[in-house]
Amino acid sequence: MRVFLDANILVAVLNKEYPVFTYAARILSLSGTASFKVYTSPLCLAIAFYFAEKKSGRKLAREKIKILSKHIEIAGTSADAVKQTLNNKKIQDFEDGLEYYSAFSSRCEVIITEDINDFHFSDIEVCSSVAFFEKYMKTKK
Repeated sequence: MRVFLDANILVAVLNKEYPVFTYAARILSLSGTASFKVYTSPLCLAIAFYFAEKKSGRKLAREKIKILSKHIEIAGTSADAVKQTLNNKKIQDFEDGLEYYSAFSSRCEVIITEDINDFHFSDIEVCSSVAFFEKYMKTKK
């Protein structure tokens, strides 16, 4: 399964923001498994860097992004994504549109975000970190 991590999921992991960190870190750990491919976009990494830098300083933030980038796939953000975002009247937030089309072009099946309503226009399933964990990761007893 291909999953796309929104910037707020990355920020939660890099800055250890609870309670999201607990679930987001587990989801991020899926990148080492055969069943899941974990993606994000350069834009999400830039946003995550900004917030990690505010909390931890530039040097540590760069190291965190470097490590993160080794473990997940980076989806492209193309000129087509910009055009599609601008032409989609349902998209109100330009950043969310770019993230959506990055996920779409990478054939992601789920977008994981803590701001589900930001992706109201999505044809891709959208889940919070808790909802994704409950639906796809929690061991059934």
